[in-house]
Amino acid sequence: MIRFYFHPTPNPAKVALMLEETGLPYEVIPVDTSKGQQHDPAFRAINPNGKVPAIVDTEGPAGGPMTVFDSSAILLYLAEKTGKLLGQPRDKGELLSWLFFIGTGLGPFSGQAVHFQHAAPEGLDYAVNRYRREAERHYQVLDDRLAGRDYIVGDDYTIADISAWGWLDRASRVLKGAAEPLAPYPNIARWFKHIDARPAAARARKVGTQFEFKTVRDEEAQRALFPSNYPPAP
Repeated sequence: MIRFYFHPTPNPAKVALMLEETGLPYEVIPVDTSKGQQHDPAFRAINPNGKVPAIVDTEGPAGGPMTVFDSSAILLYLAEKTGKLLGQPRDKGELLSWLFFIGTGLGPFSGQAVHFQHAAPEGLDYAVNRYRREAERHYQVLDDRLAGRDYIVGDDYTIADISAWGWLDRASRVLKGAAEPLAPYPNIARWFKHIDARPAAARARKVGTQFEFKTVRDEEAQRALFPSNYPPAP
């Protein structure tokens, strides 16, 4: 059984899709980040970095529980556990390269673009421009990669595609104000439509919908989501 610590944001969405694709049994454990539950000691024992997603595999490789955090690490762990979605051995270098391109580039720059366009105080034009342009640059790199290709790596659907799906699903927030955010990236648009049509993607979108998460961005939420912006309590 996989205990899946979840909030409805892009990185947990990747893991939801992976779990649905592999058919592994799992239990969703909600972590309401706007209420600060990611900072609770019980969750910090699972992920010291206080971020979702995280998993606990109750039947790890040595027979006991195995804890994994960070979406890229979780995708690799589950792929190796099941022997699925790793592509061909000859493509391993490319798989790792593109997985970490998404995990250390496209994802973080997209996240910062969302933050500075939607959550940060007005007047930070340099930061807005910096992260928006870098997100667009990463989109273009991926769009070039997908020219004439069905999948990001090799001829197979892999964890690289799953990882990219999680963030590209939020293109309208990353590229704020664009009526058709993927229009400048036709190869991504074609690829995304193909991945999003998979039955597992529809199931992944339903993961966690039985839980009610806080959506109001009041001071409690701001302090919970962006604690480094506030001085520590005396």
